Amino acid sequence: MKRAVFLDRDGVINRPLVRDGKPYPPASIAEFEILPGVAEACARLKAAGWLLVVATNQPDVGRGTQRREEVEAMHAAMCGRLPFDRVEVCYDPGQGQPSEFRKPAPGMLLRAARELDIDLAQSWMIGDRWRDIDCGAAAGCRTIFIDYGYDEKLRAQPSHRAASLLEASAIVLSGV
Repeated sequence: MKRAVFLDRDGVINRPLVRDGKPYPPASIAEFEILPGVAEACARLKAAGWLLVVATNQPDVGRGTQRREEVEAMHAAMCGRLPFDRVEVCYDPGQGQPSEFRKPAPGMLLRAARELDIDLAQSWMIGDRWRDIDCGAAAGCRTIFIDYGYDEKLRAQPSHRAASLLEASAIVLSGV
């Protein structure tokens, strides 16, 4: 079985738009900006043999406030610059019946693990919101919380905390 690092998208890979202390995804490809150190972190993880899987909620598509084509264009640009093995996306709007794939549910990680032969107990989930940490824990992964001081509280404690994906990649590579 393989080891993977699961990565949230907004706030881990690309710069989120922060309004009133809460992060929001970019609305267009023009607003999509890869964060500093992300390319280096991904290159180091790939060189060490880790699979890299993006797991992202994109509920604005399900709510009808963002076009799926715009999200897919962002993903195409992201994958053109970074060595991801897979991008898992949940477009569920998060209203009404809960989805098994919308974080904090672990469905995206479980599906990727099944299809890519990933050992979740040897894998990591890196995110900047409580949903990411809860998702990783529910899937049986170790977790790293990138703390930007958003105006929301964690529900589960992460395995580690970091200030950036580059710092988080050093934790993964340290073998702790």
